[in-house]
Order: sequence, then structure tokens, then C-alpha cells
Amino acid sequence: MNPVKPLAAVASLMFASSAISADLTVYTYDSFISEWGPGPQLEKAFEQQCSCNLEFIAAEDGVSILNRLRIEGNKTKADLILGIDEGLLEETRKTGLVQSHNIDLSGLKAELNWHDSDFVPFDYGYFSFIYNSEKITQPATSLKNLIESDASVIYQDPRTSTPGQGLMMWVKSVYGDKAPAAWKQLSKHTVTVTKGWWEAYSMFLEGDADYVLSYNTSPAYHVVAEQKTQYKAAPFKEGHVAQVEVAAITANSTNKDRAQQFLKFLISKEAQSIIPVTNWMMPVIPGMELPDAFADLIQPQRIGFSPETMADNRKSWVREWRNAVSE
Repeated sequence: MNPVKPLAAVASLMFASSAISADLTVYTYDSFISEWGPGPQLEKAFEQQCSCNLEFIAAEDGVSILNRLRIEGNKTKADLILGIDEGLLEETRKTGLVQSHNIDLSGLKAELNWHDSDFVPFDYGYFSFIYNSEKITQPATSLKNLIESDASVIYQDPRTSTPGQGLMMWVKSVYGDKAPAAWKQLSKHTVTVTKGWWEAYSMFLEGDADYVLSYNTSPAYHVVAEQKTQYKAAPFKEGHVAQVEVAAITANSTNKDRAQQFLKFLISKEAQSIIPVTNWMMPVIPGMELPDAFADLIQPQRIGFSPETMADNRKSWVREWRNAVSE
């Protein structure tokens, strides 16, 4: 669910019957297929390559993609899902609604250490709190520092948003069994908890909060697209939780060969040159030329949990968060 999404009004597309006529149907999140997102360029490039009709169908976020796939089950019209992340990976696999991709992933960045047989990564970044340096001259230096401050914060609901889920993992990583107390403290200076990333980031840009949960790559958007340098990601000394966004072929896809072709395209130089400057995340293959603004991004230490641990604990951690913030 992942970086500064294009800052223009985006209407979520409904899961429509038009997908039936497509040669290849991909469920993704709404900002991915917005006018300024990577979807339109990727669609055009892939259709030229495959001489086929690719159709993106949008949900609000990665969590929504998984929820929709569960509801539709084996009746889904999707050939692929694109936009869930590591936090949902094992939970998605356990549904039995995705299948092996059989694609060589040896060309991915070594730092990803990716060997999964069902999911192909297409970008990554680190969850971060973004602030306006023209308003805040001494930003928080740690998650504890932020939570124990009185700075106003906006973040996303972990039940519906992958960034919100990322924050849940982050708080649990740093606070462990004391996470409920941390959530209660944070709630005292939380402006609002939004359903998705877009609403939260838009409110922040309107000046409604000191910090918003987003990505370490978010400042690159403002520099490259707007020539604005005041938006920064606060580096936290405890480390940051990473988000690796992935795609997978659905179990009942009737066009696996073309779905595999799309996944190979997704990690090609052509596609990887599009994604960083439209989805504002890091490329998954080495040697890509990026705008200078990417070199200035914070490079956090990675913390968090394995996909297996997330699958085993997500429901109980969501319940812990809900109970803490509702008191």
C-alpha cells in the first residue's frame, strides 16, 4: 500500500464485470492505477509487448485486495493480485488462492534475499513518519520519542491499510508486551486514524498534523515532482519496518502463461524504471538509474517480524490495538 502516491483526486474503481473481457486481469490498489501512478504506463508497455488486453481493477489498499480475493474465492476474475506486502504474504498463501510463479528471481537485489515460490516483489521501502521541516526544526529521533511527545499524528487503520499494519508491527517490535500502553499514549495526540494512505497524507499536506505515517521514499516525490525540499522522513534509532510489495498469480487463473509473462515484465528494467518515479518506492533490481533525490533518502536499519509471525499474530495484534485506542 505503498510511498507518496500521486497527489491528485483518485476515485476507487469498483470490481466490475468489464474485467471478464480482458485477456489478463490484475487486482491492485487505486493509487497504483491513478493518472499519475505506474499503472497506465505499465499497461501500455506490457500490452505492446504481449499484444493483449491488460486490465487493472482497483481496491483501496493491499488489505482490501486480500479481503476481496477471499470474498470471491475460486470465482474471482483476477489472474493476478498486485500490491499486498510481506505482512499479508503468508495469510494470502494460506487461503490457497495463489499458485507458484516458476520465475527465476536471481536477478533481484541481494539485500532483499528473496526466494519465495509464490510471490514476486516489485518495489520496497520503509515505513516512516513524514514531517514539514519548515514547521518542525527538531524532529522525533525515535518511535518512543514520537509516541511520548505531544506532536499531532495521523496514521492509517491496520485493519484496512498496509501502512497501518506496518505501524502495528513497528510498535510491537519496539514495545513488545507494553504495546497497549504505547497505543493509549499515542491516541492522546492522534488527530485521526484513516482508512487508507491517501486520506491521511492529504490531511497532512493540508496542515492537519505534525507527522503522518508514510514511507522513507515520500520526500523524493516532493523533490522530483514539486521541487519542494521541506518534507522529510524522520530517522528513528530503533530502526524501521520495511514494506516489500508483491504480486502473485491466482490459483484459478486460466491464463498462467500470460500471467507469468506479466510478472517477468514487472521485474524487468523497463517496468522497474517506471515504478520508482510513479509509485515512489525503491526498485527491486540493481543498477537502476534514479533521480538524485533518492540518494538523499534516509537508509534505515530494518526491524520487524517474519511473514510467518505476522500471519500467526495479526488478528490478535489488531485486537490489541483496537482495545487500547478505544479505551
